[in-house]
Amino acid sequence: MSSEAPESTSRRRQKPESPPPEVPKPPKQATSHPWLVLLIFISFAVTIYTVYSNFPQVAEDERPFLKYPRNLEDAKNLGRVLSKYKENNYDVVLGAICVIYCFLQSFAIPGSIFLTILSGYLFPFHVALLLVCSCSALGAAVCFQISNLLGKALILRLIPERVSTWQEELSKHRDNFLHYMIFLRVTPILPNWFINIVSPVLDVPLSPFFWGTFLGVAPPSFLYIQAGSTLEQLTHTSVAWSWSSVGLLTVAAGSSLAPILWKKWRGGGRALKIE
Repeated sequence: MSSEAPESTSRRRQKPESPPPEVPKPPKQATSHPWLVLLIFISFAVTIYTVYSNFPQVAEDERPFLKYPRNLEDAKNLGRVLSKYKENNYDVVLGAICVIYCFLQSFAIPGSIFLTILSGYLFPFHVALLLVCSCSALGAAVCFQISNLLGKALILRLIPERVSTWQEELSKHRDNFLHYMIFLRVTPILPNWFINIVSPVLDVPLSPFFWGTFLGVAPPSFLYIQAGSTLEQLTHTSVAWSWSSVGLLTVAAGSSLAPILWKKWRGGGRALKIE
């Protein structure tokens, strides 16, 4: 009996072995599908050609202004031409703006800000806002899929361990993806094209990505659409920004994170009660 007692005591005093450090699981391998990306591009090209071929005959001196606006002056000239033909060809003009907007967003081509301003000039405010939010979300979703089909496989080959770590960290916040996506779209922390390309690599689901984009682009688009209603007087795109507009975006950004903070506060309160 006495010989067994020290032995049992020594067993109790032995420290339990610490578990081995967790090794990040390798990310799922993705395959590249460049032919699908080519198919998406061809589909856009056919759609743009169809809209262009159905556009009404324009005067010879107006034809040079029917081009993608690269600056504010181009947007003004294009706006004058489109507003002239909008009365009798409303659907064609609306369709042209939608297709070009989605194309720019899909292939991460800069310049959609001028189409946002142009929408505010051509259409009623509620129509312009719905157009911009819908086209931004649709175009971003296509860019998401292009990155998923083409870029994800390349990035996973280059930095698989780092991507795996990022995916694991993000998976802890899966329930709040929608709110985080709205926040990122409202604030200028990251460029929209970067968010579109990186999201599928980090396994962000398409649904919160789409709706987060749809809702998140509304506050900044509100400012540019409002500025577009006075397109003829605009001298620079920065006139859309003021202290009131910064306040609006701050409130919108804070509201997008409010549900997350509320969940954390309630969770912390419950934990204290349990203790």
